[in-house]
Amino acid sequence: MGTLIVHPENKEQLSALKAFMKAFKISFEEPKKPYHTDFTEKMKISKQQVKDGKTIRVNLDDIWK
Repeated sequence: MGTLIVHPENKEQLSALKAFMKAFKISFEEPKKPYHTDFTEKMKISKQQVKDGKTIRVNLDDIWK
């Protein structure tokens, strides 16, 4: 048949989707997360800080003084 990729927005949606697929005997697989959840959460925060302009630039010449 076909393949669907879904993007649930929260844990409740994910649980509901899993329950639905199990109830209808639809096979699915969950990819293994390559990074620890804490790390990925920090990366999301960092990306948002960049979007908000909350960054600091360091001149390389200042590092080597």
